[in-house]
Amino acid sequence: MLSIQPARTQKCTPNLLPARINHNGPINNAQQYWKPETDSKGKQHAFFRGRHLHGTALPLPANYTGAILHVTDKTLPHSQAPGNNDGADGDDVEEADEEESLPVEVKIAEQIGEFDEMVVWGHGGEVDGAQDVFVRGMQEWVGFAESMHGTGDEEDSTDEKKVVNKARR
Repeated sequence: MLSIQPARTQKCTPNLLPARINHNGPINNAQQYWKPETDSKGKQHAFFRGRHLHGTALPLPANYTGAILHVTDKTLPHSQAPGNNDGADGDDVEEADEEESLPVEVKIAEQIGEFDEMVVWGHGGEVDGAQDVFVRGMQEWVGFAESMHGTGDEEDSTDEKKVVNKARR
């Protein structure tokens, strides 16, 4: 598990490139390697290692914020870990699974950046949202999160109340 701790965050725009780069960390002169430009039509273009790439901005849905995290080796103290109630909430400890009673190691992740859009780069024109795995993945992930955590429309909940009330009669 991770515990996200806010730190000094800066606004950024992640770029998903159609390439594998075996480097993790800063570089001295980023402008020498990466200079995206926007043309008169609003399309983004860049050359990376001699290849012409086309960028498509992909905004996050409303009420979502992207976070850039740095996972540290630090762990959250056991008494602050989520789900650690030590039986204090009145639940029957005997009914709890053996796995739930084991202490959970919670690593600390520092939030170092945030974003509200990302740019997906591809070869030969605009990125096709129906075919690109990153675009589809984000749409599916947001849809899954909405179905898991969404409260539903108010109309749906009032209809459910009517059904429940009719069933009680």
